[in-house]
Amino acid sequence: MLSVGMNLLMMRLCLFLFLVSKLCNGYSTKLNFYPPTCQRIECPNYDLIESGKDYEIRRYSSPMWMSTAPIDDISYVSATRTGFLRLFDYIQGKNNYHETVKMTAPVIIQVKPSDGPFCASSFVVSFYVPKKNQPNPPPAEGLHLQKWGKTYVAVRQFSGFIADDDLPREAAALSASIAGTKWAAAVDKSHAADNTTLYTVAGYNSPFEFKNRVNEIWFTFDLDKALAI
Repeated sequence: MLSVGMNLLMMRLCLFLFLVSKLCNGYSTKLNFYPPTCQRIECPNYDLIESGKDYEIRRYSSPMWMSTAPIDDISYVSATRTGFLRLFDYIQGKNNYHETVKMTAPVIIQVKPSDGPFCASSFVVSFYVPKKNQPNPPPAEGLHLQKWGKTYVAVRQFSGFIADDDLPREAAALSASIAGTKWAAAVDKSHAADNTTLYTVAGYNSPFEFKNRVNEIWFTFDLDKALAI
């Protein structure tokens, strides 16, 4: 009964946030500050390599993520809800060690868009594993560990509550921002070698926060492999 009640509550919350995002349509704009959430909870460290017009290039040093299996859905909002509930259970102790894990940011969603408007896209929802747990992360059924090596990321920030139609617009804006740079060529070469994910969405806020919301679109790439191709 508790699980059913929790799912109903999350469905109502997601519907509310969807309506708010529609009322705030057009509010998504670039932010120029470090996510405030990362002053309160742990976030992965990165080096800022370049700050351009409406984009940043970052280098993340071996972050670790606990991830869902791919979720096939026509809606980012729906897939994110499904994945987040699985990860919420995980940090609350529903793992093989029955161990609670502190919340971190961001939650990332790796997106492989469908080939058509009425086909399901693929979404992998991931939780950043705190440094304390990285030597021995609690395993859990239905989840798997992603260990990134040195990873470069082209980043665009935007604010507000995310709706499904925000994603292609923000991804296209990031692509336009880095067009003509060496980073665009590196992203293209890296994606040509591995087409599993087109872009990643990073969310830093609780669904209950209304101010200073920070979202990011990421194009991840391996610079060394891209230069070697």
